[in-house]
Amino acid sequence: MEKIEQYRIYVQQVLTEYAHQWPSNSEIDRQLIFDTKHDHYQLVYAGWKNRWRQYGCVLHLDIKGDKIWIQHDGTEIGIADELVKLGVPKSDIVLAFHEPLVRQYTGFAVG
Repeated sequence: MEKIEQYRIYVQQVLTEYAHQWPSNSEIDRQLIFDTKHDHYQLVYAGWKNRWRQYGCVLHLDIKGDKIWIQHDGTEIGIADELVKLGVPKSDIVLAFHEPLVRQYTGFAVG
């Protein structure tokens, strides 16, 4: 269970760091959503810009079993690489946004 607790800390850390990269004077809110009971983690944006509604999920990660599942990565940096830099082995990261048949070619876990 110690590994899962560490993964929770890492996931929250990378989402928080990415959220703080946005300008603070933006009309768009950054919302960090951490469901630590069910292990669902998201960064979404919501607000208005030039009279147009802005809303979307930037990052969505889950912890399932003993792996981190990246459900959506709308960043340019690649959140999986950030997790690897923190010490998470690639074999514990699933790029769930890739079709299951393609995952074997990613260098990360297949599921």
